[in-house]
Amino acid sequence: MLDALCSEIRLRANYLTDKTLDTIYFGGGTPSLLSIEELNRIFGILELHFDLSQLKEVTLEANPDDLNRDYIQRLRNETRIDRLSIGIQSFREEDLIFMKRAHNAAEALDCIKLAKEAGFRKFTIDLIYGTPGMSDEAWLNNLRIANELGMEHLSCYALTLETGTPLAKEVSKRPEFTPLEADAERQFRILMEFAEQHDYEQYEISNFARNEQYAIHNSAYWKGASYLGLGPSAHSFNGSSRAWNIANNQQYIKSLNESTLPLETENLTLKDHYNEWILTD
Repeated sequence: MLDALCSEIRLRANYLTDKTLDTIYFGGGTPSLLSIEELNRIFGILELHFDLSQLKEVTLEANPDDLNRDYIQRLRNETRIDRLSIGIQSFREEDLIFMKRAHNAAEALDCIKLAKEAGFRKFTIDLIYGTPGMSDEAWLNNLRIANELGMEHLSCYALTLETGTPLAKEVSKRPEFTPLEADAERQFRILMEFAEQHDYEQYEISNFARNEQYAIHNSAYWKGASYLGLGPSAHSFNGSSRAWNIANNQQYIKSLNESTLPLETENLTLKDHYNEWILTD
């Protein structure tokens, strides 16, 4: 996969007219499984084809169970990564067990503390509401903990069951665990009230920032900025066209082993641009 990703970077280096990058985002899947050496290999290939001198933000999505003290310290000291997006999901043990997360509640707390000790100053954490068995008070307590930890950015999502996932299969056998829309709606309102009371600005549907700590990378999508997406399922936009990679990992690797780009491209018409402007402005 890493070989294929590096090949794609080389083959698609000319997709963007402006080679000066201001953000990089390692996301989707579990990029925190990459070693420091593997991350720096990716940065090395990027440096050959793009100007990284103006970077403002480099984010790594990470699972709490991957963020031990040594790995976090090396991320901070030996890579360009300066922002962590941590998949906490909940600080409550019962929720993590239900969602079959690999980490526990103690690790959820510890990884944030370790990251701060290592010198990271920019964070976002994911929290999920609408989980079966989670009371409104339990959801509110998750938000309180995040606030007490000093999180300046929160990404909060309603629990959804993706077809084919282990969780979806288990819930299909145990209907009492089916998420209820009424619970999610009520807890979303609790989230909105908490955000207003604690000075979090809702700048996207699921994203909340305090002290203007918006995600620079996320914000670029809404401003119509060009971006290059690399890896299976990744999407790209260069101002005139959109491209999207195939989702299948093995087909992605096979295609790039043959020096063939595994993507489809759509050239945008004036009408397409107008419709997108309506949607995103």
